Amino acid sequence: MQASIVIVSKDRKQELEKTLLILEKLINFSIHEVLVFLDGCSDGSELLKSQFKWVIWDGSEKSIGASGARNALYPKAKGTYLIGLDDDAHPLQTNFIDLTQTIFKKYPTAGILAFQEIKGIFNSDTEALFHKKLIVDEYYCNDFIGCGFSIKNEVYKATNGFPVWVDIYGEESCVSIEVIAKGFDILYTNRIAVNHRVNMELRKKSGANYFRFGKQLKNVTYYYLVYYPFPVMKIAKLFWHNFKKYATNDWSYFKIYFQTIVIIVLYLPQLIKFRKPVDLKVLKKLKELSSPKF
Repeated sequence: MQASIVIVSKDRKQELEKTLLILEKLINFSIHEVLVFLDGCSDGSELLKSQFKWVIWDGSEKSIGASGARNALYPKAKGTYLIGLDDDAHPLQTNFIDLTQTIFKKYPTAGILAFQEIKGIFNSDTEALFHKKLIVDEYYCNDFIGCGFSIKNEVYKATNGFPVWVDIYGEESCVSIEVIAKGFDILYTNRIAVNHRVNMELRKKSGANYFRFGKQLKNVTYYYLVYYPFPVMKIAKLFWHNFKKYATNDWSYFKIYFQTIVIIVLYLPQLIKFRKPVDLKVLKKLKELSSPKF
């Protein structure tokens, strides 16, 4: 199997259906596969199983979070390359799998390719591609985003995979630091772009920013506790920054801030068993590398 496209979905039946309809036209199923994990869906997403029989379906009746779902799904993929997509994201290049193989061969030390993300609702893929530079932009970076990337299967298996101690937001950074610690690189490339079909204005009005704030504050704290040899100062700076920038200016942020502290303290005894600090050289390399372009 050359490539496995892996998708985790939760209560976004219409978006998942659209993504699968697009992929159906692009994939040669004799050499590639598509795996989908339904994470505690209650919106009828299960009905898609009869519509897309070529999908390898997996799932959980109870939600285990995006990271936990990826942790469960990715080991089942058989492809040489694992291509991760969000349920509301699709590739804008019809030959995205061939491009993935070509780029990996050009950069043999790369363990992950971070695709360009183009956010927004567009009338066509042609319109979305207007937001992509014509000049090839490729460089080694320190992270990737889950809506569009590829990782070599052998590299993923060399890590602990997506962390079960993260629910959603920040799990990519955990895989990134482990990949770099294993001696592989992460390459940002705009030769492959995905349209992440999100309405940013609607997301803001729905209160999603509050939800993201709490999750990221918690998960970044966990990240420092698991991977940093001396995490205390990093955590102190993290909380001071978020207190000044968010908690002091918005009552909802203020409440989430202190609720998150309680959640972290209560989970600490369970988190400690995952602690595996990386070498300081790895942290130095991460700091020197640029971030991918979101």
